[in-house]
Amino acid sequence: MKKLFGKKIKIAVFISGTGSNLKKLIYFSKNKKSKFMVDLVISNKRHAPGLIYAKKNKINYKIYDFKKQISDEIKILNLVKKRKIKLICLAGFMKILTEKFIKKFDGKIINIHPSLLPKYKGLNTHFKVLNSNDKYSGCTVHYVNSKLDSGKVIIQKKVKILKSDTPKTLQKRILLEEHKLYSKALNIIID
Repeated sequence: MKKLFGKKIKIAVFISGTGSNLKKLIYFSKNKKSKFMVDLVISNKRHAPGLIYAKKNKINYKIYDFKKQISDEIKILNLVKKRKIKLICLAGFMKILTEKFIKKFDGKIINIHPSLLPKYKGLNTHFKVLNSNDKYSGCTVHYVNSKLDSGKVIIQKKVKILKSDTPKTLQKRILLEEHKLYSKALNIIID
């Protein structure tokens, strides 16, 4: 992906919850050396707390409840095309996009996941890691394909598991790493 005439590429961020990764992506996008700008936020939850960051930063946002997933995805595809979005970042987006959507989007879709993929795909990753007595966990930014959390890995960050960790304390520590890793991944794939 190229920056045209020194402009940053436009990205869309899809969220369902608190939007802490969205907040950090907006923060990093304001850096002069950043290669991207957050142009659009999509949520499947009308009251997702993360929408506050879109509002505060005057970023366009839309809400689709995904009750009619196929028609909602068509509307989203039309919107991202109209806004010239080159990259979609899933950040705590709790819906699985259809294979058709993934293929039709004329750009790249990436996701951040709270484990060292390919280990512990899906939900409850911190519980699974602690239950397996692993020494490390972490987070992964990867490309999205039609299989859950199975796309090519872009970048990972290891986090040492402490004896005192609970799923909640591990989640907090990994989330801090996610906040740094996502923008790093964007700067790797956008050239």
